[in-house]
Amino acid sequence: MPISFSRTDRGRRRPKNQDYLFASDRQIGVFPDLYLIADGMGGHESGEFASEYTIERVAGEAQKDTSRSMEDLLEHSLRLANAELRELAAARNLLLGMGTTVVAATVSRSGELLVASVGDSRLYVLRSTGLEQITHDHSLVQEMVDAGTITPEEARVHPERNVITRAVGAEDRLEVDFRRTAVHSGEVILLCTDGLTGMLKDEEITAIIQGSTDLELAADTLLREANFRGGRDNISLILVDPWSEVTHD
Repeated sequence: MPISFSRTDRGRRRPKNQDYLFASDRQIGVFPDLYLIADGMGGHESGEFASEYTIERVAGEAQKDTSRSMEDLLEHSLRLANAELRELAAARNLLLGMGTTVVAATVSRSGELLVASVGDSRLYVLRSTGLEQITHDHSLVQEMVDAGTITPEEARVHPERNVITRAVGAEDRLEVDFRRTAVHSGEVILLCTDGLTGMLKDEEITAIIQGSTDLELAADTLLREANFRGGRDNISLILVDPWSEVTHD
């Protein structure tokens, strides 16, 4: 059975925490385990509402729907949340303009990792070769990087780095990215919002995880360091050891 450690914090600059997360190391419906992180956006309390609503909708559908495949269920529940957020925003002025990123993951007992993502919240796998980003950001600066007009280093400090091009609740039709990869013994999964990656570089995240005596300490240290560097945004992360039964026996 996997073991995970989750942390979320409003950071040092934001008055509220608009991130929301969910982590289950045990089977939930058709999922052998399930990890979800969302980063809400919008005025008033709409960002908080969008992130919590989306995560709770996905987790709720996972508990009650056993007729679909894992990928179909993730896509169905995210599109359902998208449609419902659109309807709620149209009916309630305080919710206008709300939306949320989301990254969802589940890892099979054989070590196959399934990832669904919308927006710029990320999933990484820390391998022996370093930190590998599995998700692809849906953001304006990522489009610039893909086009070759700016470098990844320039994207980190670009004035429009927080502009995302895809979000749950933003458009009538939602497109969800899916990726699959193998995770091997000794490797660690990291889900996080940009409150972490905006403060720490990939190599710094790698050094903290590898230099920690256990994943719980690593989670605490990542959160503390992101705040120490400025904590400009809400910070959320989930660290997962999918092979804990093997590595801790």
